Amino acid sequence: MTIAINAKIHEGVVLASDSATTLIQNGGGVLNIYDHANKIFNLYKGLPIGALTYGLGNIGHASIATLAKDFRTIISKDLNPEKYTIKEIANDFSKFINERYTKAIAHIKSPKNKPRLGFVIAGYSADSDLPEEYDIRFPEGVRPKLIRPIEETGLTWNGEIEPLTRLILGHSSNLHQIIRRNMSVFKEPELANKLMQDIHKNSQISLIQPGMPIQDAINLSEYLVNLAINFAKYRPGAPSVGGPVEIAVISKHEGFKWIKRKHYFSKELNINNFVDNSTTHDHEQKDD
Repeated sequence: MTIAINAKIHEGVVLASDSATTLIQNGGGVLNIYDHANKIFNLYKGLPIGALTYGLGNIGHASIATLAKDFRTIISKDLNPEKYTIKEIANDFSKFINERYTKAIAHIKSPKNKPRLGFVIAGYSADSDLPEEYDIRFPEGVRPKLIRPIEETGLTWNGEIEPLTRLILGHSSNLHQIIRRNMSVFKEPELANKLMQDIHKNSQISLIQPGMPIQDAINLSEYLVNLAINFAKYRPGAPSVGGPVEIAVISKHEGFKWIKRKHYFSKELNINNFVDNSTTHDHEQKDD
């Protein structure tokens, strides 16, 4: 499980996630939980295109992080940096993943047993002033869906949705099912949808404002990831959300920038992987 957040404002898109990945036994139980998975990726070096993943941590022998970099290598040879769209990137990425996903789970016949895997592809098309976000989910299909109209802003969360659903929408993620089950007794299933709409209208709180500064969107996203991590830590069951928080920002002029990122290697021993910024004297990674 994971928590994956994309927050879109006028200044850009914030991608944030935890780093936990869960290893499941053949019988379905939790074998182990690791705290250093990579879930945020720059899909083209130097361009404002990013991806965020949740659900399945690997396809076959390859991690999702490795597959994302494989895709980056492929499109880096053919993509015209002066003429591309995020929709085209999302479509190509979805086809790339679907080919490998379908092959890996070919032995699983029941749809309900197929592992869940999701992505958010976000960024700026070559000729656009506004960012776009596309949602891709397996095994539902390979056609990416625009998360919200390009001119709209908002907050989306996937993975371990319970804590943020309770905080932002004001109810459990199971509430709709409970209402539908009870409404079916009176043979009024449509009333469930109307009731949920009324609950959302009156109980949810808007944490994202279109004109908020990008730093505040970053702070909010980090807070929400930490909230999900602590919720998973103290609720009954395995702490399936955890590890270091990672955050990246995609903006029109700055492109894809890491805000918080873990490394499995020491910077001091791999100094060639970093370039010195003479203005801020910070170190910025140049390879991934």
